[in-house]
Amino acid sequence: MEQPGGSPPHPARDVADYELLFDCVHCGLCLEACPTYKVTRAEMDSPRGRVYLMKALAEGRAELDDDAARHFDLCLGCRGCETACPSGVRYGRLIEDTRAFVEANYRRSRGERMVRRALGMIFPYPRRLRAMLAPLRLAERLRMRGLIRLALSGRPREWIELLPPLAATPIARKSAARAEALDPDAPAVVVHHGCVTQVLANSENENSERILAAAGYRVTRLRGTVCCGALDLHSGNLKRARKFARENVRQIMQSGADALVSAASGCSTAIAEYGELLKDDPELAGPARALSAKVRELSGLVLERGAPKFREMRCTVTYHDACHLVHGLGVREAPRTLLKSIPGLRLIEMPESDMCCGSAGSYNLTEPAMARQLARRKAERILATKAQYVVLANPGCEFQIAAELRRRGSRAKVVHLADFLAMALAD
Repeated sequence: MEQPGGSPPHPARDVADYELLFDCVHCGLCLEACPTYKVTRAEMDSPRGRVYLMKALAEGRAELDDDAARHFDLCLGCRGCETACPSGVRYGRLIEDTRAFVEANYRRSRGERMVRRALGMIFPYPRRLRAMLAPLRLAERLRMRGLIRLALSGRPREWIELLPPLAATPIARKSAARAEALDPDAPAVVVHHGCVTQVLANSENENSERILAAAGYRVTRLRGTVCCGALDLHSGNLKRARKFARENVRQIMQSGADALVSAASGCSTAIAEYGELLKDDPELAGPARALSAKVRELSGLVLERGAPKFREMRCTVTYHDACHLVHGLGVREAPRTLLKSIPGLRLIEMPESDMCCGSAGSYNLTEPAMARQLARRKAERILATKAQYVVLANPGCEFQIAAELRRRGSRAKVVHLADFLAMALAD
């Protein structure tokens, strides 16, 4: 019920920024941009439905029961709705705040608590993740990974299927010899190596640096990489996300870099929003805003200095838009422009290129059924292009799509943009 004068009622619960909920005008243009709505066709699995539910919870008209928590859990946080929304609803911020409310006020089953606690204890910490994967790495060297996969079932088997090969790849070895920019006055760029990326796909970090150097940038490195906080933002742990953000702000600003990029689009978007995340921090609010303004994307930076010389690559490529890159940072054309600059390359657009593949950080580990449906949908669009390579700019998408294509026996290779550009660099 509205207060006198037409102003909105005061919220009974602090679910999310209450005023932001009223930006939604209920037009429904977000529905077809929402992956979960496209699968379930349920209003409460759409952004509009979830905004209704957030408001009802805030006003005390609904309770945080199993159904309500389920609708929020099923959201990928892909932010496709933000691109589609004509009213500028800040859905990404709303769902992150709501998830923090859910984690503080809803008790999950014991199994779900264990899964989420394990992910939170391991994934943001590279040393722990390496230790956990050490037995599988050994099994892979002994050519026993396939046997282990066949011996497992359920979630453990699906998780192993998502993992890329853990041995060094030719791309990773090639990237070890990193070129340096010749101009000492060139802009300095730092590549944030991330937590999961440096363990499972470090060639993407190294090749990002190699491409930037080839384009004429000075590449600088951080003393140590701290998780960007994206995994915590997605899972509702705002306290630790802010802790990670503070450490990153201090380190990156001390590096003196003019720009920052990440091989993981979710990391880039998280860092780009540090200004909002730390807006109330008395010490770091200003530096956080300054750092947010430095966040860039690899292909855009390369094009600004002029693309390096590429060798001819006669191949067909299709490009998948990683959610946070296209919907969070608004980057769509620069990667395509850079790919088209490679001699001999033919770029084929896939339908629904910006529809989520189901990876979404750790979503494919906590919501495997919905993630698998979205992976199948994405694989069908890819296979229809008959492309030899699927290029993308996020390791999580790479693992998710590659796993589904392997299940289908496809020969299409899924390659991160940085790795693909490194392959194309002229010697």
